Amino acid sequence: MSLKRKILELQKKREKVLQGGGEKAIEKQVAMGKMTARERIITLLDENSFHEYDLFVEHETRDFDMDKKVLHGDGVIIGTGTIYGAPICIYAQDFTVAGGSLGLMHARKITKIMDHAMKMRVPIIGINDSGGARIQEGVNSLAGYGEIFYRNTTASGVIPQISVILGPCAGGAVYSPALTDFVFVVDKISKMFITGPEVIKTVLGEEISMEDLGGARVHSEITGNAHFFSESEIECFDKIKELITYIPWNNGQKARPFEPKDPKEEFKIDEIVPGNSKEPYDVRDVIRCITDGSEFFEIQELWAKNIVIGFGRINGETVGFVCNQPLVLAGVLDVDSSDKAARFIRYCDAFNIPIVTLVDLPGYLPGVDQEHAGVIRHGAKVLYAYSEATIPKITVILRKAYGGGYIAMNSRHLNADFVFAWPGAEIAVMGPEGAANIIFRKEIMSAKDPEKMRKQKVKEYKQKFANPYVAAAKGYVDSVIEPRETRKLLLHAIEVSKNKVDRKPIKKHGIPPF
Repeated sequence: MSLKRKILELQKKREKVLQGGGEKAIEKQVAMGKMTARERIITLLDENSFHEYDLFVEHETRDFDMDKKVLHGDGVIIGTGTIYGAPICIYAQDFTVAGGSLGLMHARKITKIMDHAMKMRVPIIGINDSGGARIQEGVNSLAGYGEIFYRNTTASGVIPQISVILGPCAGGAVYSPALTDFVFVVDKISKMFITGPEVIKTVLGEEISMEDLGGARVHSEITGNAHFFSESEIECFDKIKELITYIPWNNGQKARPFEPKDPKEEFKIDEIVPGNSKEPYDVRDVIRCITDGSEFFEIQELWAKNIVIGFGRINGETVGFVCNQPLVLAGVLDVDSSDKAARFIRYCDAFNIPIVTLVDLPGYLPGVDQEHAGVIRHGAKVLYAYSEATIPKITVILRKAYGGGYIAMNSRHLNADFVFAWPGAEIAVMGPEGAANIIFRKEIMSAKDPEKMRKQKVKEYKQKFANPYVAAAKGYVDSVIEPRETRKLLLHAIEVSKNKVDRKPIKKHGIPPF
């Protein structure tokens, strides 16, 4: 056979495989409001940058008449490409081919591209759209999942791992996204659950829709399993692209710097935080007074809203923000917000991203529900994450910093590198009202006018203890600053911390309060 004929044969084979599950299956996919796997990859990556591998891989199962079935590419597409010029490894499950079910060769294609990402030290993006394990392959399917989970764990903290849920992701399959760094979901399309509605109805006798069980909103607002919620696949891809600009390719690098920009003039840092410590405000407005171009890329925006996390830039460099949100529950730490903050702190530490912590909280959320939910264990995760982190850690106390909350939010006592406080900061064991009621209880109770005496004692306590100068006098606060000085001091602190070395004791690893 001549070379020309061989090339024609290759082209025919390639064209056939590129059809995936065929026209009818593709039409069904489109009717559900979903792109095909190949369209998703091409849309997400830079134009003409995708290079596909293992196009002609097929399954090897002979049981249950599987030997008569041709599954093009075995239901998953793998390859490499770029996003804004940054190299990426990617795979996308193809629901048009056997429902994107995972068999042994399907799994081997995924693990192959994951191994490639680790060797090349580049991010890996996985697009999940699968009916789950391929039942006809039995234990081989389970083995495939295990191989993927192992690689997720090995790659953790080495290269960024991004999961995109664009269809069903059920049963054991959900644990791969759970092991990755960021999970993206799309409304009405993404579904994640361990046991489906049918099983729940059979076992518990309860009726529940797939959307209510494990839809995009459920995982964005209730479980915290998802980090980014979108209304469409295009919006989802735009967010992935934006995320890629903030993070490094691997743990041996820093995120790519951008041209520095001043914050927008419309954000006035002196006018945001009310003098009355009981009045709320949006801490994101403070962040926008600090970041380049007033840009802030928030993570897990819809879950545990009493803490705000995300990326911004200062002088062109990526910075992670962990901030109490006075708009929600006065910014207290609770079970969910502690988990949210601790995980993000560890991500930033793993990938060389400095952390700026903005503090304004009355402490941990009290209550029987929180105690029974394990707020002690969950709250300890924040202490552990900050103490363990070796990247530059900078804290600004905006207003309230009481009790255990003060310690947990990257205080000097957890080895923060720089701690600044605004003039209105209140740093104390507890709030002035509560403290005065305890300390001066007898005097208040025995006074002719108890309420007048109580107000007087609260005022005395504020003047003596609830201010930043007591902590500054002991060196716990490096400097009491004007709000307008915040960005300048943060810029300087990040610059002088660039070559920070923080040597920890030699050990295999610590035991976090998981």
